[in-house]
Amino acid sequence: MNSPPDEYGVFGHPVSHSLSPFIHGLFARTTGQSMNYRPYDVAPGEFAERVRAFFAGGGRGLNVTLPHKIAAVEVADELTARAAHAAAVNTLALKGDGILGDNTDGAGLVRDLCDNLGLIITNRRVLVLGAGGATRGVLAPLLGLAPATVVIANRTPARAEALAAAFADLGATQGVGFEYLEPEPFDLVINATSASLSGEMPPVPHGVIGAHTVCYDLAYGKSATAFVDWARAQGCARALQGLGMLVEQAAESFRLWRGVRPATGAVLEVLRERVGVD
Repeated sequence: MNSPPDEYGVFGHPVSHSLSPFIHGLFARTTGQSMNYRPYDVAPGEFAERVRAFFAGGGRGLNVTLPHKIAAVEVADELTARAAHAAAVNTLALKGDGILGDNTDGAGLVRDLCDNLGLIITNRRVLVLGAGGATRGVLAPLLGLAPATVVIANRTPARAEALAAAFADLGATQGVGFEYLEPEPFDLVINATSASLSGEMPPVPHGVIGAHTVCYDLAYGKSATAFVDWARAQGCARALQGLGMLVEQAAESFRLWRGVRPATGAVLEVLRERVGVD
């Protein structure tokens, strides 16, 4: 008699827009894994209780999306080093008698930048726009590639400065307000603000974009093009959305849960067609 599939899911609020069930369904089929993956709309006040109930009921792993990534830190019994540094968790896994919290966002970004897009980050100048949770989640893996410097720019300079200081042990970091950015071209500019979702670009000097600059938006989708449109208008070399990061961080979660890392190329192509982005 066959045993029932293992249970996985994503907790968010709202969560109906999540592409994770589609992605992990493809991963399960291509790797021959017996598992179910479902979305769960969980209000913030219910998060901790619902997580514990999920695992107590036989669940094996969860992805965690907005607005729960900070709360997931407190629910986990143990954190990976990258989750502890990020102070945010996007993946929970049953390990022994406890719940392990991990953060695969940064690893997903680095995998997309280096493996899928063929970029070299070592000794390059990197600018990250925004000093919120999205930036915190990707800084450690980025600094692990030994860039010449990572400059964090934010509307509130103190937040950027504090974040740069928190990661200074991992590499050369600097935090500044948008208005204090030197108009000198960077090699890579990463948008970790919500600008593309709101349609309003932060006040970034035009000079930070050069003909060789690659621009990467953590957001993706047909309606999330404000940063990409702005970057192309500045004459950048390439302007890209973060769909590859989404797929690669999902593959990292899958590897943590199942012990096998699925191939991502075909899944990414299917997803690009589904979402309707380049």
